[in-house]
Amino acid sequence: MEGAVFRLCRVSLQACLFLMWAASLSGQQPAETPTVPPEFNLDVQTAARQRPQLLMESKPPLGPHATARLVFERLIAEVRDPEGIKVSWQLRIVESDHLNAYSSPDGTVYVESGLAQLAGPSTGLWAAILAHEIAHVVRRDWARRYLYQKSLENEGGATILMGDPGVPASDWTDPQKPSQDLARFCRRLEIEADRDGLMLMARAGYHPDFVPALHHLLHAQGSDAPAVSLYAMHPCWEQRDHELSRAYTEASIEFDHRWPEWYASPGGNPPIVVFAEDPTVKKIGSGSWQIQVPMRCQNLAGAVEVVLRASTTQGKTARAEPLPDQSEPANEIRQLTGCTSPRTTITFTLADSSAPRKPARWTDVYVLDAWGAVLARTDVPKLPR
Repeated sequence: MEGAVFRLCRVSLQACLFLMWAASLSGQQPAETPTVPPEFNLDVQTAARQRPQLLMESKPPLGPHATARLVFERLIAEVRDPEGIKVSWQLRIVESDHLNAYSSPDGTVYVESGLAQLAGPSTGLWAAILAHEIAHVVRRDWARRYLYQKSLENEGGATILMGDPGVPASDWTDPQKPSQDLARFCRRLEIEADRDGLMLMARAGYHPDFVPALHHLLHAQGSDAPAVSLYAMHPCWEQRDHELSRAYTEASIEFDHRWPEWYASPGGNPPIVVFAEDPTVKKIGSGSWQIQVPMRCQNLAGAVEVVLRASTTQGKTARAEPLPDQSEPANEIRQLTGCTSPRTTITFTLADSSAPRKPARWTDVYVLDAWGAVLARTDVPKLPR
């Protein structure tokens, strides 16, 4: 089964760029995506075996999830079923606090209730979740991943030359390289599904900006950041923003063509989207520091509030709810900005008098809308001594 799309990958942009840089050092470009033969149906057979258990552990999108069903039906109306297999489209909700969604090759999309609660009544956020999973089914990504993995196994792993150039290359193998290749291939599948999902949303009447809005909202829910790894099966949110910039533009043009009056589209007006980059920290004197947060805003009318916060629990903001109050004012500093420039930089100046006692250090920057709901979050590096 094509795996969990919304498992969090909280690493910095530099770390994500490291992943791309390290991949290029291997001397090989990712292999071409395998073509699924017409007679291949292992993906459908596997889905049929798993279906009874998955249905037993899930339920239809009723009650508070009725919005999801309506969005799903509208997206499916714009889809041409994949060739060679019979698809029976269905949406199911899985009772779980996880922020996760996944799809089965038979056309069933599963959304865990934690992610469903995050999307709430927003048709645009639901479209961003569901369009990505529908794209995985249409592209038959489960089958393509399986075929690619088999090709790696049949090759016996990639060979590399090490040490004495007179030693035959076949005598040296890197057992880690096939795993890295597979992970890189899976990250590519995710980006491709993002691109197809963006265009599907645009055709169905949901502005593509709901995709980065969802990505940033998910990033704001992150807790423990995993170590940077070449074995990650999903790209981090920063890498997705970077690689999808052109796709956002193309899908937005398609949306504008079909829905010139944004407010009249099924998803309504696009959301506020904030691209917050990694803050920079500089010591400017004895006991004083400067923290700068570069950011860019889209679809903003009015102002956003940027909150520098000290916390012992990094990234623990609850869902899309307003940022919880701190008991001590010294634990946060706030600034308002219209974010009108292509690149707006917010500067916080810290001195001993404003440094928090409890918790020990500044850890997060949150960007909030006019109602206090979180739009984006980024980590603050440790202050230099």
